[in-house]
Amino acid sequence: MKKSPLTRSLFLFIFFLLFTSGCSFGSEGASDEPPVFSPLQVLVPAADGKEVIGNAPVILDVSNKEQGYMVVQTDASSSRVNIQMTGPDGVLYSYFVDPGEDAVIPFTSGDGSYQILCYEQIGGDKYAALYSNTLEIALENPYLPFLYPNQYVDFSPESEACILAQSMLPEDATDVEALDAIYTYVTSNITYDEEKAQTVEAGYLPDIDETLHTGTGICFDYAALITAMLRARDIPCKLQIGYTSDIKHAWIDVYIRSRGWVNQAISFDGETWTRMDPTFESNAEDAESMQDYIGDGDNYTTQFTR
Repeated sequence: MKKSPLTRSLFLFIFFLLFTSGCSFGSEGASDEPPVFSPLQVLVPAADGKEVIGNAPVILDVSNKEQGYMVVQTDASSSRVNIQMTGPDGVLYSYFVDPGEDAVIPFTSGDGSYQILCYEQIGGDKYAALYSNTLEIALENPYLPFLYPNQYVDFSPESEACILAQSMLPEDATDVEALDAIYTYVTSNITYDEEKAQTVEAGYLPDIDETLHTGTGICFDYAALITAMLRARDIPCKLQIGYTSDIKHAWIDVYIRSRGWVNQAISFDGETWTRMDPTFESNAEDAESMQDYIGDGDNYTTQFTR
């Protein structure tokens, strides 16, 4: 299949990235790198019960908080619960969990204090407070929250998307080669679902294997699928949720080892930087004008990092 102009530009971006030192890609130092797993691993969250907060109908298992997540466990006989968490960056995150379900919630704001409030649904959109707590988080590695699955980027070693990602290239392929292969695959095989975009309900969560099977999805599905596939290759990836102009949107930030975070997954075509936004790249009828829009950082406003 013929590669798109943006895919071809990715190779130029990599060359420029590796041999140019004048651009900033994040605050983390090169010596503070993500963990390296051999063989490749799909990380699996655990609820060990060694350290828990609260009691029925909702328990927070924080046994592995240094790994960058906690597990919410709810009582099957209870109502829906709402977990509200504010991290050291001051951003309020809200997670809803159905009765009898578990959910992985990441500490994407990094080290520091997290204020947690738990609520139980008492009818309609009314919730009653159950308890509150403050967690002090000191991550074992700052990239772990972006390698594990969570409620918004849900996957496991058995997920077809993860199996595909690990089989696409040999284990010793670079993260750049994996990024190019996964990005090219998703943008070449998944089409935008206009009807779904018009009818999707609040609280929608992506199903990465369903997106893979149907070959369709909205921006949230695109971003979640690529995020899961990259994490399955041990490549830290942030699913970013926010707005392009005044339109709700989702995109990805990717970590290039030894260089840092590539925000909005930008690429360089030899003259200008552009965003490697998977939704826009796969659906742009007017590629030139779309790339002009994607390349304008002012059009992107991040609300949440998952």
